[in-house]
Amino acid sequence: MESNKQARAEARLNTGLHNYWYPVSAAWAVTHAPIGITRLGQNIVLWRDGEGQVHALEDRCPHRGARLSMGWNLGDRVACWYHGVEVGGDGQVKSVPAVDSCPLEGKTCVRSYPVQEKAGAIFLWFGERALAEADALRLPEELESDEHTDFLCVAHWDCNYRYAIDNVMDPMHGAYLHAVSHSMAAGEKQAVMAVRETDTGLVFEKTGQRGVNFDWVEFGETGTMWLRLAIPYRAKVGPGGPFGIVGIATPVDEEHCMVFFWRTRHVQGWERDVWRFLYRNRLEGLHWDVLEQDRVVLEMMAPNAREHEMLYQHDVGITRVRRLLRRRADQEVADEPVAMLKPAGAAGVANHA
Repeated sequence: MESNKQARAEARLNTGLHNYWYPVSAAWAVTHAPIGITRLGQNIVLWRDGEGQVHALEDRCPHRGARLSMGWNLGDRVACWYHGVEVGGDGQVKSVPAVDSCPLEGKTCVRSYPVQEKAGAIFLWFGERALAEADALRLPEELESDEHTDFLCVAHWDCNYRYAIDNVMDPMHGAYLHAVSHSMAAGEKQAVMAVRETDTGLVFEKTGQRGVNFDWVEFGETGTMWLRLAIPYRAKVGPGGPFGIVGIATPVDEEHCMVFFWRTRHVQGWERDVWRFLYRNRLEGLHWDVLEQDRVVLEMMAPNAREHEMLYQHDVGITRVRRLLRRRADQEVADEPVAMLKPAGAAGVANHA
């Protein structure tokens, strides 16, 4: 029985912890036409109603199982392409036009997901608890404050999301993998690392070096799981002090993830306009190059890499976060019925965005 719980906890970790808000798409990608996505192994349809509000449902018509993402947007509901069954944003069947007084009408038959649109991204609540029990979604101050500006970068990586988290929790890779980057070419290639607790998580940092390279990273839990770091910038790349990055990794399934990286700068007024112009015209391409280096390394990791690791002192931040996530998975498994082995809608992964 104990080994079964451990296996279920590992499976939960690999597909994504529940009871968190996750970004699932850039806001600009969700328009009028329904789109199908897979996140945390769950097939989901997204669309906007006439007021611009995003709705999210399990991507399955309760009649015969056709994809609702292939259907029509009727505002507060979608109509299945197969037989026209209309399902509201609350998961309730609103109309079965092919049959008078169909018993399906008025029944809640598919899962609906609470939605928030923040910082240019669409967030969904993947909790097992009711929405009233959902943790408030709070993002780092760089994404909540008008004193900062940001650009959102979204990418699909062919690796488990846990590798993406490990990568950001590893400041030393900046001095090697990104050594030719204009922002990470300076600083020592040796360091002693230390962990510092915070109110929302922890900071993993180099001792004796700050403001030189990728010198620290923070992990936080505020309704979602985020990572934050700052890299020093020379004056010629614009006003605003250090260049900040806030990252969240969202599982697609066990072998794929979406990474959301907000690039931030503490600037207001005309300096904001200057930096945003410089970023779009000079810096964005350089930052995509750095992100590509991460992607290539992680996608080419040896099979079952974690099972063969030999970690050392620079990996303390990684191991601390791994233990935290394992505790969360163990608790989720302990709290759920044994029969719940798969999340709703997990059967068959949609070939969608």
